[in-house]
This record gives sequence, structure tokens and C-alpha cells, in this order.
Amino acid sequence: MFEIKRREKMVERALLVGAYPTPADKADAEDLLEELGELVRTLGVPVAEKMAVHSREPQARYFLGSGKAEEICEHAREIGCDVIIFDNELTPAQQRNWENLSKITVIDRQEVILDIFGARAQTKEAKLQVDLARMNYSLPRLTRAWGHLGKQGGGIGSKGEGESQLEQDKRKIRGQMDRLRRDLVEVRRNRANQRKDRKRAPVPNAAIVGYTNAGKSSLLRRLTGADVLVENALFATLDTTTRKINLPNRRPLLLTDTVGFIRKLPHQLVESFNATLEEAVMADFLVHLLDASHPRVLEFHATTMHVLEDLGADAKKTLTVFNKVDRVEDPMTKAMLRNAHPDALFVSVHSGEGLDALVARLAEFVGEENSELLLEIPHDRSDLVARLHREGVIHETEYLEAVTRIRATVPPRLRESISPFAVV
Repeated sequence: MFEIKRREKMVERALLVGAYPTPADKADAEDLLEELGELVRTLGVPVAEKMAVHSREPQARYFLGSGKAEEICEHAREIGCDVIIFDNELTPAQQRNWENLSKITVIDRQEVILDIFGARAQTKEAKLQVDLARMNYSLPRLTRAWGHLGKQGGGIGSKGEGESQLEQDKRKIRGQMDRLRRDLVEVRRNRANQRKDRKRAPVPNAAIVGYTNAGKSSLLRRLTGADVLVENALFATLDTTTRKINLPNRRPLLLTDTVGFIRKLPHQLVESFNATLEEAVMADFLVHLLDASHPRVLEFHATTMHVLEDLGADAKKTLTVFNKVDRVEDPMTKAMLRNAHPDALFVSVHSGEGLDALVARLAEFVGEENSELLLEIPHDRSDLVARLHREGVIHETEYLEAVTRIRATVPPRLRESISPFAVV
């Protein structure tokens, strides 16, 4: 089986470069470079320096102008860097041009995130998703790896000149990508079956979503006692974990931890991780966790909402929770966040502050979400009766001449289908 060869880990010092189009964008570019620095350090690579570079519009050859490119390469050599890492997305040709000019490794933010995901993936599903995303990224870049094998050869019975080594390898990769997609379909089918098993019992489900490193895994572990990895690093966990919590109103709730969001997430990973993010789409409601101590917390809220919008989950009922309030020293910061999100809760998973209020609010959400209804369902809609038995709780059933009268507790996912038959 053909494999994409990963770079050997020989990097000791990195120069980070981020280009911005207007002076007004400089602060945002510098903040993104700080985030890129955290991503790079997650890989164990020290950052020698960060450079925010003004560039009015992308250039075809180097993304930046030729003069600025030569200046950056010279500076990288002066400070002894082994790699230049761009916060901007580089085309395969631009990446190749930079490496020819600098004589050192040049990568972009996408490749950094792919390397982190590759190192962090644990389950079969996550590994398949990472491999597929890595191949999507690497396929157009094969010319850089196989430039010395571009000769074509023919033979007796061959048509035309034959295939180059590059074309053969691209064909092998596409074949392997097809196999990965088929494997992912099977894994997702199994996940769907597991979800059906969970929903046979009328237990509501809440997905914990939010920016990476907001404390989602820590919250799940604190509330449910789940044995999940907790680490102060970006993308510490990639795999979903679902655990049950018993609420004060004696109703159970399934809590699901999801992969963290991030600005400028490579589109290959958004597509590849749809199955992981499906938990947010299928949940009865969301717990949107945010790091209150981060200066860009409101921007992170917008980033997460944008991804949820892409998934079609932005309209779901959402409980906004600001975590790490024990790190917020300025009272004006908390006041600003309360003003922006008056219904939000403020907690500290580390100290336990506010967690009782959070659990009480979850109980309120579950109480609101699961309603008891008296229904009269026509006999030709036995499919709805069957769904009520699978996904709701049937309290009383009476068979009348034209309808089946049922009193049942109905979960939110069924309410839209069942509400036309409710007896007011």
C-alpha cells in the first residue's frame, strides 16, 4: 500500500511568518501568529521569532513580493532556523519556490495542524479521518517529492509514452483515498447504530462545543468522572467521548465532548471530521464552553458559531458557559462578558466555582426539552407510534375507533413530527 512519507523530525528552530493586507489587520495577524506559535510548540518545536508582514495582495510566486521573500530567507538563516512556517495558506508551487529560495523546509498552518491531528488521533475513526485529510493535502504536492522521477517509459503493447512515476503514485494515492472513504462510511454507519441504541432510551444528549483548549474535556471529566485525557494544549483530544450524568431532578443526561474548533481550520479537516462534529448536529442542545481569561474570547465565540452554522447546528438551543473565571483578575472583563451574553454562566472547572449552578441549569434544560403530551395519532401513522416507543416514554395507551390516544414524554427530536397530533 502506498504511503505518504512524513517529514523526518529534524526541526530545532522555527520562524513564523504571517502576512496581512492592511494596517488595520495587523493586530489580528499578530494574534493568529501567537496561536500558530502555540500550535507549533504543541509539536515540540521551539519558535525562534514571529514576523507579521504587510502585503497588499498575494503574489503568484512567493505569496509575498520577491524582495520581502529574500529578506525573510536571509533573516531565517541569520537566526539559525530550520523551518519557516506560514500562517497563510501556500499553494504547492509557492511552497516549492520558497524551499528553492531558502534551502530549508517551508510549511504552512495547514501542515502544522495536520501533524498535530496525526499525533493526537487515537481511535480508528480519527486515524482514518487524519489519513484522508493528509492525503488530500499531499496529493498536489507530490511533484516536490518526486521531481527526480518524471521520466516516462513505454513498452511492447503500451499505449503512448506510458505513465511517469508521479502519475503512478498519484493513482495509487487516489485509490487509497477511495478505500479510506469506504472505511469511513462503515465506521460512520457503526456510529449511527450506536447513536440509535442511545436514543432508544429517552435520554437527552448535550454536546460540549467550543474553541480548542477551552476546557471541554476537563468539564466532562469533572461532571461525569469520565477517564478522558486532560492537557493544557491545543487539540489535546480529537475523539468524542459520551458519558452519563444524573441531574438533581433525577433525570439522566448524556454529555458528549467534541473536537475543538480553531480559526483557519484546513477545509480538508472540516470535511474529514464531519463524523466527529455530527455529535453537535444530532444533540438535543449544546453547551458552548469558552475561555473567559483569553483576550480574544468573543472572537472565539464567533468562530465556533460560524462552524456550527456550516454544520447546520447554529439554531440549536445553546447554554453559553465561560470557563476559567478564576484566571480573570479584571472585574471589567467579567462585566463586559456578562453584557455580551447576559444568560451565560461563569464557572471554573479547576476550582469548582459555578459548577452547581451549571448542573442546575442543565436540569432546567432537560426539563424544558422533554415534555409530556397527550396525543391522538391516526391508525395509518403507526410509524409515529413506533418512534414514540423507541425514543420516548409511553405512560398510557388507549385504542379508539379512528386514533390511538397516547400520553407520553416526548424528546425534542420528536416534537416537530408529533406536535400536529397533540390534544390541546
